[in-house]
Amino acid sequence: MSESPAIRSRQAAEQRGRLAERLAAWSCRLKGYRVLAERYKTPFGEIDLVFRRRSLLIFAEVKARPSLDQALYALRPQQKVRLARSAEIYLRDHPVHAACSIRFDLIAIRPWRWPHHLRDAWRPEEAS
Repeated sequence: MSESPAIRSRQAAEQRGRLAERLAAWSCRLKGYRVLAERYKTPFGEIDLVFRRRSLLIFAEVKARPSLDQALYALRPQQKVRLARSAEIYLRDHPVHAACSIRFDLIAIRPWRWPHHLRDAWRPEEAS
């Protein structure tokens, strides 16, 4: 039995997303960040990347889009709320990071370009 075009399209999007997350993780490692988790799952959703640099804990969303504007637009308000709740779960489960400052970043993966790391892309209080 052959798969439908919709299923094949979804599988291709999933593969692109995983590749984008790997590229984002490696670009952060090269800049001196220590990746703590990739695709961290919580009841509220998934955090693409969690990384740390000194006393800063960063929760990053990775978006593979043709342009930076499209990547920014793809991070919807309801997703920001889910990410903030997921970050709370991560902190609860990893109390060793409790003293760290927290930041939410967006990493845009665009075709044939180095990943664009937008630091402090949003704050949880802005998402509500």
